[in-house]
Amino acid sequence: MKEYSINRLISIAIAMSSEKNITKLLDLILREAMDITNSDGGTVYIREKDGLHFYDMITKSKGFYKSMTGREDIMPPVPMTRSHVCACCAMDDIKINIADVYQSDTYDFSGAARYDKYNDYRTRSMLVIPMEDEKGRVIGVLQLINAQDEAGNVVPFEKEQEDLISALASLAAVSLNNNRLAAAVSDILHSFVTVMVDAVDARSAYNANHTKSMVRYAEKFLQWLDANDAAWKVSDEEKDPFLMSVWLHDIGKLVIPLEIMDKATRLGGREESIKNRIEIAVLMEKIRALSKPEEAEEAEAMQEKLINAGWLIQKANSQGFLPDDTLAELKDAAALNCRRADGTEEPLLTPEELKAITVRKGTLTAEERREIERHVEYTGSLLSKMVFREDYEQVPRWAAMHHEFLDGSGYPDHVKAEAIPAEVRLLTILDVYDALTAEDRPYKPPMPPEKAFAILESMRDEGKLDGDMLALFKESGAWKKTGKAADDN
Repeated sequence: MKEYSINRLISIAIAMSSEKNITKLLDLILREAMDITNSDGGTVYIREKDGLHFYDMITKSKGFYKSMTGREDIMPPVPMTRSHVCACCAMDDIKINIADVYQSDTYDFSGAARYDKYNDYRTRSMLVIPMEDEKGRVIGVLQLINAQDEAGNVVPFEKEQEDLISALASLAAVSLNNNRLAAAVSDILHSFVTVMVDAVDARSAYNANHTKSMVRYAEKFLQWLDANDAAWKVSDEEKDPFLMSVWLHDIGKLVIPLEIMDKATRLGGREESIKNRIEIAVLMEKIRALSKPEEAEEAEAMQEKLINAGWLIQKANSQGFLPDDTLAELKDAAALNCRRADGTEEPLLTPEELKAITVRKGTLTAEERREIERHVEYTGSLLSKMVFREDYEQVPRWAAMHHEFLDGSGYPDHVKAEAIPAEVRLLTILDVYDALTAEDRPYKPPMPPEKAFAILESMRDEGKLDGDMLALFKESGAWKKTGKAADDN
């Protein structure tokens, strides 16, 4: 047996604890164990609900090496029954050391016999060690085959090797368990993000695809940057945190009142009340014309004014842009007196209704727009209550800054170029592009890409957007719905 110092074992433990890739970790376990025992072959099994899964297999004399990739198994999992020695090792939590499997009647080695026949091999000595985590749970099995002496002859595994391999297997199990726990925490975080985004989408059908579209653009763009060796890239460590900031950038919209989020027209829910007000006023004018013949002409003229005002308001309510003459007509219409059923009079529109219907462009009043803009503040506030560490530390900051512009005209903090990271500059471009081209906005039709880029480029010329980042995004073709890159646009 080779001499292995404490320092060597410490080095192995450090290597295991720092390895994040499970496949590489298990390969490291197996190769170190084979090196210690000078064995010809070995297998690492990991215990899952349906049995022991083959994760790594090596037979040096046959030049065979196979490791698991993704979720594709090397071979079908070994069932947890007594017909398999590795399963017995896991179920009984015992070390199994067999000098010659063909001379043993303690365990069923028919599987080894079939392997030998198929591969023209002779399995003789075998050492099977349970991999216990820090809580004493067997989470895997390390199986070594055919220990060899210095001359290359197959010999039994030395008794002294069992404790050493057990220590190595335990170190491996703890490292593997830590790896699994880290993966589980990451999965929980990503699941939470997905749930939160779904919650935002579920609140408003008019915003349902925005975040998912942005994530698609971002993923394709990052892939394009890597494939084209671009001057600017997001490091591998920052890719997932950046994508998470894209997923979470609108999380603050959970706090925005739905009547503002889903306001498809200028009046929103006020339209029906105005319509009823006009209908009552027209009816009262008809009654006045019948009951007071001397006022009939005036009453009929008022009916016409009220009906025309109703048509004007209805048209303006969903019109994209209101010119000055329309705004003037609306203000005149708002001052018309409407008779109530009790005979009193009131203006056709309240001050709040007039403010809403005379919004020149879009559907939101200045107050409503300020409330919508507060979603970035809410995003920052909500994410500040979560713990983002190490590579993910910047996620709340990136997510909450996506409406900041390089010239300081953005919000909420009006920061300027020097304070805006490259990741935020990209996020802002993605957000504006999707807002312009989205097909699910009730207040405007989708804009074709060429017109959207014209607007983005005008914002660049105004000093609001990063021109280099915008040029890369446009060149990438990541914005195309087909996902295929184009030579140009």
